Amino acid sequence: MTWQIPTFGVRHLSPMGAWQLRAFLEQARPSLVLVEGLDDATGLLADVTRREAEPPLAILAYTDSQPVRTLVYPFARYSPEYQAIAWAHANDVPVEFFDLPSDIFLGLQEREIGRLERARREARETKEEPPAPVGVPEPRPSLYNRIADLAGERDYDTYWERHFEHNADPGSYRGSALELGRALRELEEDEPLWRAENLVREAYMRRRVGEAIASGHAPDRIVAVVGAFHAPVLNGELPAMTDRELASLPRRASKLTLMPYSYFRLSSQSGYGAGNHAPAYFELLWQSLEEEAAGVGDLSRRYLSLVARHLRDAGTHRSTAEVIDAVRLAETLSALKNGLAPTLADLRDAAVTLLGQGEPVAVREALARVDVGTAIGRLPKGVSQTSIQADFDRELARLKLEKYRSAVQQELDLDLRENRRVKAEDAAFLDLNRSSFFHRLRVLGISFARPAPTRQQSATWAEKWALQWTPESEIQLVEAVLLGETVELATAYKFKSNLEACMSIAEAAAMVRDACQCGLMKSMDLARRRLQQLAATSHDFAALAAADWNLGLVVRYGDVRRFDPTPLLPLLEELFVEAALSLFSAASCDDKAVKPMMVAIDEVNKVGLEFHDRVEEPLWIEQLRRLSDADDRNPSLSGFACAILLERGLIENDALAREVSRRLSPGVPADLGAGWFEGLARRNRYALLARQALWEQLAGYVESLDEEQFRRALVFLRRAFGPFSPREKRHIAENLGELWGLNADVASEMIEQPLTEAEEESLKDLNEFDFDL
Repeated sequence: MTWQIPTFGVRHLSPMGAWQLRAFLEQARPSLVLVEGLDDATGLLADVTRREAEPPLAILAYTDSQPVRTLVYPFARYSPEYQAIAWAHANDVPVEFFDLPSDIFLGLQEREIGRLERARREARETKEEPPAPVGVPEPRPSLYNRIADLAGERDYDTYWERHFEHNADPGSYRGSALELGRALRELEEDEPLWRAENLVREAYMRRRVGEAIASGHAPDRIVAVVGAFHAPVLNGELPAMTDRELASLPRRASKLTLMPYSYFRLSSQSGYGAGNHAPAYFELLWQSLEEEAAGVGDLSRRYLSLVARHLRDAGTHRSTAEVIDAVRLAETLSALKNGLAPTLADLRDAAVTLLGQGEPVAVREALARVDVGTAIGRLPKGVSQTSIQADFDRELARLKLEKYRSAVQQELDLDLRENRRVKAEDAAFLDLNRSSFFHRLRVLGISFARPAPTRQQSATWAEKWALQWTPESEIQLVEAVLLGETVELATAYKFKSNLEACMSIAEAAAMVRDACQCGLMKSMDLARRRLQQLAATSHDFAALAAADWNLGLVVRYGDVRRFDPTPLLPLLEELFVEAALSLFSAASCDDKAVKPMMVAIDEVNKVGLEFHDRVEEPLWIEQLRRLSDADDRNPSLSGFACAILLERGLIENDALAREVSRRLSPGVPADLGAGWFEGLARRNRYALLARQALWEQLAGYVESLDEEQFRRALVFLRRAFGPFSPREKRHIAENLGELWGLNADVASEMIEQPLTEAEEESLKDLNEFDFDL
């Protein structure tokens, strides 16, 4: 069957395309409008143009089983597809999507991913190295960049804008897009797989046109809105997809939903040059077309006035005269290219030159706001949602969080303690319930809420969250429906799955803490049991310490999180004993492991101090003394253990003096003595500053070193004194000054003197010394 239908080729997210398409539809008055898009998403079109729906919006297709695959089809208000749908609904004309259905698109995606994974696996198995390039020519620029070069433009976006978005002559856009599509098909040299997919899609679209004609629509009354690349081949001269070919295509069972989108996300869209890097700017262009009805002559003033306004809001004043001069400069730049109006590139150049006074950084933020914007779409409640999306919306309303569903990041401080000024339980524990909800989203990987540092970082009742809604958050939320119908059920299922795969006591303890923060007591009990199983066979000190520390935090949460921590206490005690018994053997490590070991020792020590009436603290102190006295363990860790004992008041001055004398005696190798002092200086520095005997021993030790030993000792001494504050370092210098017969004032004066050239040269030599030798 030979047929020819009116087609309108567009570039997605093209304001002039949308403007001229609407005029074309008014003139053609079709009986059916076909739009490039997922065939099975046609049922969502009624919701796209609801009065309460606010673009940008997107159709999301996702698989209904693991692994999750997704496809996103976004619309802005100025998208030609959106305007075609809006026109059809306003004129009571049927409108349908007619590209491949989502299950086939996702099936093709799955097959391609599988092909790439097999290729990578085979390459790893064969360990084949790619052949060395011999005489390989430089890669050719893309077809789109070649077109821009031929037109004398800096890039394809500027070429497109100048030749397509600014030409308001009736019919110019449709004719130019059709010719461009023909040229692209003749010149395109992209990968065969990409071309093959387009051929499959076009065969399916011709099949759908044939079905529409067979149902009674006259060919000349059907308007098809497609990408310019596809427009030349939507006719009956080329074959349509057969039933057999359709049945042979791969499929992945899928579901569809409509979701709000954002200009920020639109700005990163890409694909055969159809991306939109400045969605808010093109919204301005659309507004100019809507209000002027004659072109884009007012766009320069709109754009540069907005840039100046953002600069003023940020505290940088720019006058009206400067804006006028910037408009004139942009128009002059455009005239040099014989343009009808300045392009975005011209406007940006003018903004940098006059509003930024030649400094791009001065207007960078303002340009980003005017180019990209912060707009986010909106849908009426209940429109095309999965069960977990509906539950999320209910939770936002229940927890009074709806105003935070914004593309602009906002911060929220939480006080998890009971609010005794209110009577209703929900109100009394509002922040606690918000915290549980945010932690559930965090566990699910939904990026709407992210923990932020708080001034009360050590308090169990204070939390701070950074809240920002993005299209990625919506996609993550939809994907989570495969784990459960609600946020709570999905989080519980994820805990269960993670626990089944968990083989680390540190990870299991972290999951106990996560479950507590999520308010999921059943999940917390499961995690506790898994932790107990793993702890019975583990002797990893750092892992035991992290597990005990996390468990201690959970116990501390008891009152504020409204749960009974009693079942956790026996495990806390057991982990403490296991960690204490593992300390000495774990301390036989190299210097690379010292830092995490110190963190682990500190964690166990804190548990011992906080739960001294529950845990075997004497056992821990005994192991610290054993490590402090040992000469065959890492010296930094021995010094660190000594510092903790000193901090606890368990070492007398004379005992410390003897230990310092022993560790810093002239016969002790430089790295051992200085390494021990580094560990000692990690804690309770004020106690060290007050002990003059220690500095006498250190001074004597340093004086006893020869030049080579001194250089080796420096690496430890530098690290030891690095964390000291300037005031503390001055105090040390004054202590040493007294030792050498100088009073504090003279020592301070000497410190303030600038370095001599000889001293600077000596320091330079030390800086260049290879301490790894």
